[in-house]
Amino acid sequence: MSIVQTIRNRRSVYDFNPESLTNETVAAILECAVWAPNHKSTEPWRFLVVNGNTKKKLADVYRKIQVGKTKSDDPAVLEIASRKGYEKLVSKPTIIGITCLKSDDAFRAREDYASVSCAIHNITLAAWEQGIGMQWSTSALTTHPEATNILKVDTAKEEIVGFLYAGYPAEVPDQTRIPASKLTTWFE
Repeated sequence: MSIVQTIRNRRSVYDFNPESLTNETVAAILECAVWAPNHKSTEPWRFLVVNGNTKKKLADVYRKIQVGKTKSDDPAVLEIASRKGYEKLVSKPTIIGITCLKSDDAFRAREDYASVSCAIHNITLAAWEQGIGMQWSTSALTTHPEATNILKVDTAKEEIVGFLYAGYPAEVPDQTRIPASKLTTWFE
């Protein structure tokens, strides 16, 4: 598949087959991430591959987040929110967290965050080329103190930009985009 085909065909995937990705597959995909554009070669990204018991611990945190967002005191409603929150995370075959090192220089921080976003895009494209789908999540889990503690993220030095829920797609959603020609202004 050409890079243009990969870009145009890639989709965010929400439903996965249960098969986990191998460590070798994830490692190969992450190697593509580090080739993202990066001004001053600061390489601000770090990767957190989450499976097994750690995924269950994160799911427990996500359960609490979902219950906290529920606008009801009804125990049955809270139980449903709790169950759905937990199941959402444990149903993801592999979770990859991506962090960005912090900088006291606002311009450097902006450039580094952009580079990490490019690295995430490289990950999703490399994965898609291998038949692996991903969903980039920026939920409250990225900043929750229990989650950052579980993942040993020193929030004084780095932040979680997002989690990539990854696996082999059970379903690939359709998607459309506004043509670039409708969003482009040409200057001479």
